This record gives sequence, C-alpha cells and structure tokens, in this order.
Amino acid sequence: MATIERFEDIEAWQEARKLTRMVYAATRKGGFARDYRFCSQIQAAAVSVMSNIAEGFESQSNRTFIRYLFIAKGSAGEVRSQLYVALDQGYISPEEFEALYNRATLTSKKIAGFIRYLQSRLD
Repeated sequence: MATIERFEDIEAWQEARKLTRMVYAATRKGGFARDYRFCSQIQAAAVSVMSNIAEGFESQSNRTFIRYLFIAKGSAGEVRSQLYVALDQGYISPEEFEALYNRATLTSKKIAGFIRYLQSRLD
C-alpha cells in the first residue's frame, strides 16, 4: 500500500467527498430544500463522514484514527437511514435514492476496509 501523506489521499475520504457532493445536490431541490431541519441533518451526517476521516488522520495515532473511522462509518449509516426518509417523503426519486445509497454503501465499505488494514498494523 502506498504511503498516505495527507487525508486527501485516503480513498474512503475521496468517496465521502463524492457522497457529500451528491447529498448537497439532492438537498437543493424541491421539498427537500424546504425541509430545513432534515436537510441540515442529512448534510451534517455526510460532512461528518469526511470530517471524521480527516480528524482521525491528523491525530497521528492509529488507535485514535481507527476510533474516528468507526464514527465516520456510523455517519455513513446515518446517511443511508436518512435517505429512506427522503425517499418516503418524495424528496428524491427511486433512482436518486439508489445512486445515493450505493455511494454511501461504497463509502462505508472503503472505511471498513481501511479499518481492517489499520487494525492489522497495530500489534
């Protein structure tokens, strides 16, 4: 594995950034944009994925980094759960739901893989 020098080099962070862009794009439209509280909540969850990966990386401790990665993974799950609300309220189409859900799932899988990698390097 190549040496990661910046959090921006982490694939999971790159996927989280894509997810965040997609969430922000979806929340700018129609009823979603008018549901300020829910809109803010799903945006915050998406941003939390990116932010926790970055903050954990900057901690310079693999144990601390892993803890932050688990928080980021939890936030990706929160986004997935909130996408069901958005779908059920008609804020997003089934196609938009699928694209967003798939991106959130991919992000979560990348984080999980990175956690496994870091855990294998602890001892």
